[in-house]
Amino acid sequence: MPQNSEINLLPAKVAEQIAAGEVVDRPLSAVKELVENSIDAGADSIVLEIKNGGKTYIRVTDNGSGISSGQVKKAFLRHATSKIKNTDDLRSIGTLGFRGEALTSIAAVSKLAIITKTAEENMGTHMIIEGGAILENNPTGCPDGTTLIVTDLFYNTPARLKFMKTDSAEGAMIIDFLSKMALAYPDIRFRMINNGTVLFATRGNGSIYHNILTVYSKQTANSLIEIDEREGEYRLIAYISPSDVNRPNRRGQVYFVNGRSISSKILEAAVSTAYKERMPQGRNPLVYFFLQVPSDKLDVNIHPNKREIRFDDNAEISDFVINALKKGLQSREGLPSLRTKQPFKPVKSVNQGEQVDIKSLLSNKRKETASTEGLNQNNRHFTAFEKEHYYETNTTVNIGTNQNRAFHIDGLKPLGSVFATYILAADDTHMYLLDQHAAHERILYEKILEQFKQEEKDTQILIAPLIIETTSATAGNQELFTEELCRMGFVIEAFGVRSLLIKGIPSFMGLQQARDFLDGFLSEIEDYGPVMDRTKLEKIITKSCKSAVKANDLLNEEEIAHLLRELSETENPFSCPHGRPTIILLSKQDIERLFKRG
Repeated sequence: MPQNSEINLLPAKVAEQIAAGEVVDRPLSAVKELVENSIDAGADSIVLEIKNGGKTYIRVTDNGSGISSGQVKKAFLRHATSKIKNTDDLRSIGTLGFRGEALTSIAAVSKLAIITKTAEENMGTHMIIEGGAILENNPTGCPDGTTLIVTDLFYNTPARLKFMKTDSAEGAMIIDFLSKMALAYPDIRFRMINNGTVLFATRGNGSIYHNILTVYSKQTANSLIEIDEREGEYRLIAYISPSDVNRPNRRGQVYFVNGRSISSKILEAAVSTAYKERMPQGRNPLVYFFLQVPSDKLDVNIHPNKREIRFDDNAEISDFVINALKKGLQSREGLPSLRTKQPFKPVKSVNQGEQVDIKSLLSNKRKETASTEGLNQNNRHFTAFEKEHYYETNTTVNIGTNQNRAFHIDGLKPLGSVFATYILAADDTHMYLLDQHAAHERILYEKILEQFKQEEKDTQILIAPLIIETTSATAGNQELFTEELCRMGFVIEAFGVRSLLIKGIPSFMGLQQARDFLDGFLSEIEDYGPVMDRTKLEKIITKSCKSAVKANDLLNEEEIAHLLRELSETENPFSCPHGRPTIILLSKQDIERLFKRG
């Protein structure tokens, strides 16, 4: 601070504009505050209209409780609110607004008109405010509820206006916000009007799913898994995508807590954990997420924009969310499905005058059949198991709570293998293709990690020990990684300068499997360096599971049944450790559609 400078009290008008900048930083901020006020007023019909991205015109009309004529002027005073009265109320906030700053802030940086009326009054109030100064305050005839019209936002703060984005960009943010609010409040009728065009209008019939159809698309809605889980005082309603429906960013994720649109690293991390190893790296699921938490177990008074919240118990919330999402992902609806687009290509028609050589066609057909039979004899393309019945009369799918169907892989009936790579199985209503390599990778990965938890290792001692050669770089870290290998069930010790003596291997591995795994593990050690934490170790094991059954390894019926049984016992049977699917679903309806029977 310069010497001899004088401290001055800022004029009220300047102070209000500075304070307004914390609450209203763009048109979206004004819209958010006004719409949330309408919801707090008990409205079941809200109309939002904007022009030029909200820079020149914003109108919010609701049929809520309205403001009585004697309270309208007071509503525009800073920190004037009807939603809290004392500090105790801050411990349990049940409304979207509560700070008493929104109307004051918006009025300070715009030209604003309000028309409002309560059900008890015969006349409403019409007030005009410009730059925080009241110009008109008159009685008027109007319906119950409130209409707020904001024009020329930031007209008196040109510095803020200069940094606005384009009209389309600002408008897109507002449309996105109201789209999300329509999902969180399905009992309210929302209408969105942009530059005179109605973009969407919801029915207010209480259906989140119907609003997803209305606001987003049928294609998006049809791919989602519905979740409705309760645990104690927590409840989660969510619509999430299966692992094969994903995006390169998180723009398809919507989070609400107690009806408030929020941003939460805790919830984002919980979603990522639930989808761990189910989705390729760098991809993100679609998530429409609505969590109910007792209001005294979270703090929403963190920032003026009220987007940030804090939970009393992060771990409890996180565990609840992860378990709820996993239950949905492990249902049949969570399985990747075969998505076909225009599977049929037009067949070249035969001209009427063109002769068809039937004899030649049949001859070629017999050659094709003979060729196919030869391939089958070599077991390279398709192997079918000779059984009288492949299906049982009772379904292997249980209908659980929350409309999720618990899916059991061990209930599937294996039918054979295709290209000696994909296992074909079925139940009463669906057919499935399983990638034998991805499935075995998942089994090995979880069995190896399970060894870390066991005090007594499940190990088989070798009659003739294996000798594994390492590089000089790897040998320098022997003490670190040999300890980790021993925890996996290997019995291992140094043998010379650059060799390892393997005396025992995990009992679930064959000898060649163990050798392949160790070769992969040691090569990965060179890239990752010493094994220091669980995350790094999991990545190394993931890349070392090359010892799993390969494509083109022909499995017999007993081996396939054993693989399915072991896969069903894993924690996540639907994807390999790399995030690729282990199983693809094809329903009877899909097959009939392919044959144009549906």
